[in-house]
Amino acid sequence: MKELTKAEEQLMQILWKIKKGFIKDLIDKIPEPKPAYNTVSTFIRIMEKKGFVGHAAYGKTHEYFPLISKKDYTRLHMKGLIKNYFSNSFQEMVSFFARENKMSISELDKLIQEVKQDLEKENQKS
Repeated sequence: MKELTKAEEQLMQILWKIKKGFIKDLIDKIPEPKPAYNTVSTFIRIMEKKGFVGHAAYGKTHEYFPLISKKDYTRLHMKGLIKNYFSNSFQEMVSFFARENKMSISELDKLIQEVKQDLEKENQKS
């Protein structure tokens, strides 16, 4: 699956939030300066071709909805980020962000505990 451009990602964020909507609904949620109707319509059609968006037709009007969940897109995007910028190493990525954010040892310990708890919950579901 291809990645979204920044403009497309902004529209997907809106679609994920509102679940479905017409072009005018999307434009209403975009901050000023608002793009032209045709611009948003073009982006949405491109996103449809990429497989991110579907639509229901009501005559000549289309109501759009996401075909991929935000969680699934995040997963795909993060895998690409880790592969392309961190030598496919999750540990390298976490280390980078810990250094960049000047995390203390206690903050790192807290993060480790939270991750452990999340993993334990996931394992209990399986």
